[in-house]
Amino acid sequence: RPPDSALVGEKWREMWLHRLNNQPYNWSQWMRHQHRDDYWKHGSVCEDYSAIKAAVLSIGGWHDGYRNTISHLVENLSAPVKGIVGPWNHKYPHYAGPKPAIGFLQEARRWWDHWLKGEDTGVDKDPDYRAYVMDSLSPQRWYDQRPGRWIAEPVWPSPSITDHALHLTADGHLQREPGVVDRSIASPQDCGAQTGEYFPFAYSDELPDEQTPDDERSLCFDAATSTEVMDIVGAPRVTLRLRSNRNQGQIAVRLCDLQPDGRSAHISFGCLNLTHHQSHESPKELVVDEPITITLALDQCAYRLPAGHRLRVAISTAYWPMVWPSPEAVELTIETGTLHVPVRAAAEADEWQFEQPEAAPAWRSVNRRVPQYSRKTHRAADGRVVTDIHCDSGEDQDLEHGLISGSWVRESFSIQPDDPLSARCSARWQQTGGREGQMWRTEVECSMHGDHGNFYSAASLRAFENDELIFEKYYGDKVERDLV
Repeated sequence: RPPDSALVGEKWREMWLHRLNNQPYNWSQWMRHQHRDDYWKHGSVCEDYSAIKAAVLSIGGWHDGYRNTISHLVENLSAPVKGIVGPWNHKYPHYAGPKPAIGFLQEARRWWDHWLKGEDTGVDKDPDYRAYVMDSLSPQRWYDQRPGRWIAEPVWPSPSITDHALHLTADGHLQREPGVVDRSIASPQDCGAQTGEYFPFAYSDELPDEQTPDDERSLCFDAATSTEVMDIVGAPRVTLRLRSNRNQGQIAVRLCDLQPDGRSAHISFGCLNLTHHQSHESPKELVVDEPITITLALDQCAYRLPAGHRLRVAISTAYWPMVWPSPEAVELTIETGTLHVPVRAAAEADEWQFEQPEAAPAWRSVNRRVPQYSRKTHRAADGRVVTDIHCDSGEDQDLEHGLISGSWVRESFSIQPDDPLSARCSARWQQTGGREGQMWRTEVECSMHGDHGNFYSAASLRAFENDELIFEKYYGDKVERDLV
């Protein structure tokens, strides 16, 4: 996007063209670092938690892609730290959805007034970890409201949370006693279409849908019907002893709430490239048919399983379009397995009260195009399963200074259920802006696919001034697959 001419003057166009000419193609950089090497480590907090000296208030949401960060920081930082996790998507929690929202700005001010001004606001005495335990709901792709309750843990990890172990059995059950499974799974490549967005932020149709279609493409294990409420708080873990008929492959594990009417609701999930089961930094090919043991931590969650419901573990060898498939379809044989559920005594009511949301009056603006979001999966005439996503952020004009800004993106993911090498994705992203009489527009189109040995990409970048094309550039690259 260009700089604003009201700020930089007549050189705005020259500056814009300089930006466009020097725009890097990040795909090429990222795909040349397919393992956890120094390129990724340098920006990763977990490489050295002790490097953080500042007091940290970490806030996130159960429907946000960063849902695990809060627990990890509270558990590992030596600096003063507290965590708050609500039912929210990737938005600030005084207006995020699903509701309830909280007085986020008041919480932030309490924090800053204490640590920056030295005022005794009491934040240093707050519980280490405050989390919203969500009630079970009939699954759908968006909720305006998630009923539940706030819990408060003085110390995190909490000594009040116990491990509830259930073992996988050959007849598809989860039971207290260990057993042998010896069952295989080779999922169709389109398994995963019910997962929703990795980063929900558009307030519509982005959350995990009813899981039964993916369950039917997975190896499922069901617990007995719960006779009492179970509050799951923390990261469920699954330990599996398995073997593979290929030297590489993916595994996805979902924890679901199997409801009395037969519907399956998503609780948590985790994925693993099996060549990384010992190291993300130095992965190695699997030895065909040689057993390995993996422990997979699923995402952090806080979820109430009601009496009359059952837990389900669903294991698949594909999770598209969340995870790019390995070059060959894999069959995994599960020899033994154990689910570890972090269980907390059920909260009877809210254990913490936040202030009601407050905010300044909205900035004066006028909407020129209404935001909208849609996600649709369908089967094409040639058998491909296609997921099309349209996320339009709308277009607005700021009435204080007149600047117009807008954007939309269209994404498409397609795959043949019997062919991992058929995976394709493409995106087109448009940004608009400027002022009346001096408008600009940028359009980016990109695509990606792979064969057995390489990944391929192609992209174009075009820029328009008042609908006149003033810049055009094309990108393309091929990168060797490295155990992906």
